[in-house]
Amino acid sequence: MASKETFTVGWICAIQPVYEAACAMLDEDLAGPELAEHNDSNTYFFGRIGKHCIVIGCLPSGHRGTTPATRLAKDMMRSFPQLRFLLMVGTAGGVPTTTRDIRLGDVVVSQPNKVSGGVFQHDLGHQYNSFWHTGHLNAPPPVLLNALPEVKRRHNNPAKYGGIDQHLQLLSEDARFQRPENDYLFKKDVDHNIFGYKDCSKCDMNGLVTRQLRNLKRAANVFYGTVASGSTIMKEAKERDCINDDEENRGVLCYEMESAGLMNDFPCIAIRGISNYADSHKNDEWDYYASATAAAYAKELLLVVKPMKAKPLLTDTTSKSLF
Repeated sequence: MASKETFTVGWICAIQPVYEAACAMLDEDLAGPELAEHNDSNTYFFGRIGKHCIVIGCLPSGHRGTTPATRLAKDMMRSFPQLRFLLMVGTAGGVPTTTRDIRLGDVVVSQPNKVSGGVFQHDLGHQYNSFWHTGHLNAPPPVLLNALPEVKRRHNNPAKYGGIDQHLQLLSEDARFQRPENDYLFKKDVDHNIFGYKDCSKCDMNGLVTRQLRNLKRAANVFYGTVASGSTIMKEAKERDCINDDEENRGVLCYEMESAGLMNDFPCIAIRGISNYADSHKNDEWDYYASATAAAYAKELLLVVKPMKAKPLLTDTTSKSLF
């Protein structure tokens, strides 16, 4: 059994598929400590990736948004005082443009630029004549930003470093996590057929955006930049593009619901698998695959981040294998 001081990385999962994918990414499962005395009612899964000892927690079933994410992060940081940073991993609605070919299953990672820390809260203010007042939040901690150049280098050399594709093999026998066949992107003025059809089988296929075929030899492309986070699900293409077209917020890669509750209070980075296009055609067909690619990227990031020694595991043999 490991003590609570052993764990140095917190991994927060937005939904159940991400939680299952995260647990599958572990190199080793660990027995964690009892937490009753810490007044923490969350259920955690414990394990190791490389030399990092990790606490994995998932938002409560049926609860999404900034409030439950903040509550889980606070509990996790209080119960495990040696945590260096948090990974906020989930799915998101992508924002494809004519110059940015984001597809379902791709991964978006929050990265700061000259106007944003990598995440902004898109529903913090109000809309005035197509101008959106938003709240920009803190950037990820240096320990994670410093690792990104090496993660990018490895991703661009898949023959030598298996990366996301290799990590996905850990889920290869679970049919739920396999890549779906259909990736439909509709023009923003084409609404979903709402007459009882959850998928897009009855939607007007003449309204599809014409795109080049994607090379499927890679499991996912990775995009770095701005994540828009808010308390509600973005399901309107015109609103999606309205925010993205604003000069201050231009370059938004995706929309999600949790990271805005973490960035200003915790050392954290957002990692999101693209499961929809933030429009009325949103459904859950791609949730598992997008969860898998996001979790696989998180593992690759941890394999690059240099570990920090914490108190060793309570068994001598295990502690020697870690450090």
